[in-house]
Amino acid sequence: MTTYSGVETANRFFEGTGKSYGLIVTLCTLGFDLWWKEKLLRAIPPNPRYIMDQACGTGILTFKIARRFPCCRVTGVELRDEYLDIADAKARALNLNNVDFVLGRAEVVVVQSPVDCIISSYLAKYAELKSLIANARTMLRRGGMIVMHDFTYPRGSFFTRLWEFYFRILQRLGSVFFPEWKIAFYELPGFLKQTRWTSELLGELEANGFTRIRAESLTRGTAAIVTAVKG
Repeated sequence: MTTYSGVETANRFFEGTGKSYGLIVTLCTLGFDLWWKEKLLRAIPPNPRYIMDQACGTGILTFKIARRFPCCRVTGVELRDEYLDIADAKARALNLNNVDFVLGRAEVVVVQSPVDCIISSYLAKYAELKSLIANARTMLRRGGMIVMHDFTYPRGSFFTRLWEFYFRILQRLGSVFFPEWKIAFYELPGFLKQTRWTSELLGELEANGFTRIRAESLTRGTAAIVTAVKG
């Protein structure tokens, strides 16, 4: 069995994929990514002044937040400079003055200003959750919220077989049209089988004194959102 580690896996999956990321995330989730991100936006507490988007990628969620809350400062943190270059260029093209970006690991980057909400999409399965949540507690104001969303491996015989069949299509056809995604198409199912990010995250949130901890399964168990409030 292949053993996965977060940063190495992320670098292997995403090398050279920045230009096609937005298209792939929409196609490979059959458009559900748009609905999932809308749920993330609705989870953000009202009237935020400062939001951190961890593992912001090319800025898809970052820009949605910035437009939804124009008076809020939004900092995107991203591991890969390839993705951050694209996000920077998009921010300038969109004339979004309330957005800035930081290159680095989400587990390491700490800002000094009190943060109202720390949000992420597709980070949790790669992250070292112990250090990530400990730093989140440091950065969040009292009553601030953490919102994390990621894929999960679906459970249930029929839908699991359907999900696995879809990935076989991506492996055979997707790899032809998008060869830069071949590694991710082939390795992501096995990676998701191994990860236990939801249960690990819930444990770390509880250990760090977060309250109102809630996990919501999405789209037949193919994803989940976890929210919690700093006590």
